[in-house]
Amino acid sequence: MATKSRISAHPSAPSLGHQLKRDFFARSVHKVAPDLIGTTLLVDGVGGIIVEVEAYHHTEAAAHSYRGPTPRNLVMFGPPGFAYVYRSYGIHWCINFVCEKEGSASAVLIRALEPTHGIAAMRRRRMLHDERLLCSGPGKLTQALAITHQHNELPLDTPPIALHARTRKPDIVTGLRIGITKAVELPWRYGVRGSKFLSKPFPEAT
Repeated sequence: MATKSRISAHPSAPSLGHQLKRDFFARSVHKVAPDLIGTTLLVDGVGGIIVEVEAYHHTEAAAHSYRGPTPRNLVMFGPPGFAYVYRSYGIHWCINFVCEKEGSASAVLIRALEPTHGIAAMRRRRMLHDERLLCSGPGKLTQALAITHQHNELPLDTPPIALHARTRKPDIVTGLRIGITKAVELPWRYGVRGSKFLSKPFPEAT
């Protein structure tokens, strides 16, 4: 694993904004999700700009919390500003940010990043070179950032995790969420319009 002393930012990486605190997440998941677009997620100094997310609320059937608390999703029912990490289909890890007041059980799934910090480490972990493919999906980005179940329930404003505010607001587009079979009609996916780092392009009409 790369150490912080060896981690460098991409030459074109924008300057980092102030570090976000847990109270940033103590709001409606529908406000937090678009506000995360353009922020920078770092894990042990490795990461990039969040370019795609999805919002999940306990009132809709696609949310893991829809049927109530379980050992796996318990962190979703706790206070905001913590990581919810789970294994999808037994294959790869996904990271979510818990939002809203305690008991709401709502979260934002981080779907894609534009790599900006520690790209060499990401390439080693992903065993590929193309920057566009390093973090273009929820499982890809967790592999690139070495996120595992060990990060579940960790606070989002304390090492090894850091979130930095965006320094400018990007052009944000919305669309339907991906890879679900329930509540498919909800337009709760958000991303940077035209970004080449998305997991999947948004329809041009949005």
